[in-house]
Amino acid sequence: MSTVPLTESVHSNSRSLDNDIVDIEDDPQPVRKKGKRRSTSHLKAVPESLEQREAVKNAAEQYAIGLDKARAFNKNELERHSRILMEAQKLPEKYLGFVMVMIGNFFWKQQFLAIPFERRMLLLPHCLKHAEGCPAEYSEFGLDCERCGACSIADYKVRAEQLGYKVLVAEGSPVVLKIVVSGYIDGILGVACLNVLEKAIDKILIAGVPSYAVPLHSGDCMNTTLDEAWVWDVLDKYEPLPDKPTTSYVPLMRASSKMFEDDFERLLPRVRTKAGAKTDSLIAFTEAISYDWMANGGKRFRPFITLAAWHAASGRDILTAGSPTPEIPDGVAKVAMAIEAFHKASLVHDDIQDDDAFRYGRDTLHRQHGTGQAINIGDHLIGLGYRLIHTATDLDPAIAMDVANSMSTAHIRLCDGQGAEMSWQQSPDWDITPLDTLQIYSLKTSPAFEAALYAGLRMAKHELACSEKVSAFCRHLGVAFQILNDLKDWQGDLDNKLKSGQDALALRPTVLLALALKDADEDQTKTLRGILSGEFNDLSEERRIDRMRAIFNTCGVFDKAETLVERSQERAEQIVAEIEDDRIQSLLQFFVETVLSRDTPPTAAEHLDPDSGDAPPRPVQQVFVPLTIGNF
Repeated sequence: MSTVPLTESVHSNSRSLDNDIVDIEDDPQPVRKKGKRRSTSHLKAVPESLEQREAVKNAAEQYAIGLDKARAFNKNELERHSRILMEAQKLPEKYLGFVMVMIGNFFWKQQFLAIPFERRMLLLPHCLKHAEGCPAEYSEFGLDCERCGACSIADYKVRAEQLGYKVLVAEGSPVVLKIVVSGYIDGILGVACLNVLEKAIDKILIAGVPSYAVPLHSGDCMNTTLDEAWVWDVLDKYEPLPDKPTTSYVPLMRASSKMFEDDFERLLPRVRTKAGAKTDSLIAFTEAISYDWMANGGKRFRPFITLAAWHAASGRDILTAGSPTPEIPDGVAKVAMAIEAFHKASLVHDDIQDDDAFRYGRDTLHRQHGTGQAINIGDHLIGLGYRLIHTATDLDPAIAMDVANSMSTAHIRLCDGQGAEMSWQQSPDWDITPLDTLQIYSLKTSPAFEAALYAGLRMAKHELACSEKVSAFCRHLGVAFQILNDLKDWQGDLDNKLKSGQDALALRPTVLLALALKDADEDQTKTLRGILSGEFNDLSEERRIDRMRAIFNTCGVFDKAETLVERSQERAEQIVAEIEDDRIQSLLQFFVETVLSRDTPPTAAEHLDPDSGDAPPRPVQQVFVPLTIGNF
């Protein structure tokens, strides 16, 4: 076996990306298989009477009996099932979101009720509290609810805690995913409005987390109401599971997390800062910072990709939400950790190049320790990555060499892409084409995903490792992800990027800019060049962004970019459909749905990449943050 797909895919990349651009020019507004991203506010009505809500709930329960529960379905599949039920029940379109929640509930209900109380979480929204007079304050984990009896939160919270639930009172929180992955809970009982449930539903479904949701009657957020009996229907119920549970990737997410928590020091022994050594010496400084940087922060999705690919490709037992964390051979674990070491190194260097101020809620390393030290720490992390591969002695040497070669190739391609971007920033070429930008995206974003996926397949000795399908799949997925990131930059952000258009003002060669330059008239081109070259710095930043947005809208840039995303996603899914191994096929489809997860409507504007380092973190109004690929 070899790494041919990874090392010899550049020319085929260009041909495929060029075809995407040609498709857009020939058919600027094609009929889309999945449909354009749309506003969904008109689909989130809750039936007005309890009788109507109970009727929909009972119909959904009957419908869910016939569903295949061996595999978790995604939001598109859930919507299809919901529309079938709505047609049969003659329900209006406005109830779609409500019906989706009901069917999702009964897909998971038996599995949720089979989870012991102490392995469940009750998630309550802050809007159930009384708006005035509530004595509770917010902590990092949500509302610190006192048992004052002033609102229904206390009733649910007290009983749930008596049963053994973990209780979180917040308008959704990224901490929920961390709690699930850390192994504290296996299922979620959540109360939320349909707006919040829409953002969470696909992430919960495809991750395989048994969940049951009780929708609020409105999204008003001011002393809203709910059907309290629906909470009590499941809160204190436990029923052994009669059927085989749904497959889940949560146990492998936990295995990925475990490597950096319980097994970190054993798998990557320290040299300068080992137990008993003087840890504050000059020569211990770099290792101490590097180990801290590698062990903490981020979602650890890259090592998860490697573990999940290895697990699926090697034919091990299928895992469910209640499965124990699987044991991972040290060699496989070390390779997966090496992927994270290379990724963390790239973030250190990327923060310097972009002069970012924050990373993982802390000052970036170059702000803490200076640029020179940060470069050196990044280099040290690269060394740790190759040490991990070298010490994976239980791997076949030929496999270890192939894995190391794939990672080094990914590093080179990432540097080529990053170098191209910085070169353009230093000396902008206003004739840049959409194809130019997509080639940069392919180099910057796809190689890390490909290296992580290849490593898992190769260590399992799976024939797909040497197939061109891996490279093509990762290319399409990586390009679609990066374009989505560009689009989100123009929507603003509730997490890191608080203002829209920041990548554009930073003079990054995005596909949005290239599409605008291609179709703009002479005056529009002059305006764009003037804004980006500093000629309009007398205008406020908001005004400059408004002018760029107006030109982008006139040129149809956002719609064309959405079409590129959909074309890339369709091509990735076509490759998935051609794979004969059902377990690998399911895993790759999971990657598509996770990496390209989108929140609607566009004004929701949540940032896709939690590794972005532009500003200190703020509370995010969502239940689960999407897992992402980012840099190497």
